[in-house]
Amino acid sequence: MAPMVDVVFLLLCFFVTSQVFSQWEMEIDITLPTASTAEAPRRLPGEIILNVFEDGTVVVNGRRFDDAELADLLSRVAELFPGQPVLIRADAKTDYEFVIKMLDICRRSDIWNISFASSVARAPDSS
Repeated sequence: MAPMVDVVFLLLCFFVTSQVFSQWEMEIDITLPTASTAEAPRRLPGEIILNVFEDGTVVVNGRRFDDAELADLLSRVAELFPGQPVLIRADAKTDYEFVIKMLDICRRSDIWNISFASSVARAPDSS
């Protein structure tokens, strides 16, 4: 009985750990803008990540959304989970217009807990 409990406990630890890492969705093709005051992000549980590409395409959890689908998704989430955190990860070359569009969709969907992703600026080489 004790070995079976040990195996079940180890499986539980494995699945909990893998679930945490699966929530840290990051699109590889996005190059974040840099900021001199950027810090490593503190992830919030259940945070929705809106990946905005250079052409304005929005990807959430590996799925592309148009504006109407995204607004519907965010409205349902805001209704079920008031205060839901949303992280906007826009490519450095993305037009300002697309970022403002995401903010507008969030506002219409009653999402107010919004943050923006940036990467830490590299220090210049002194060699």
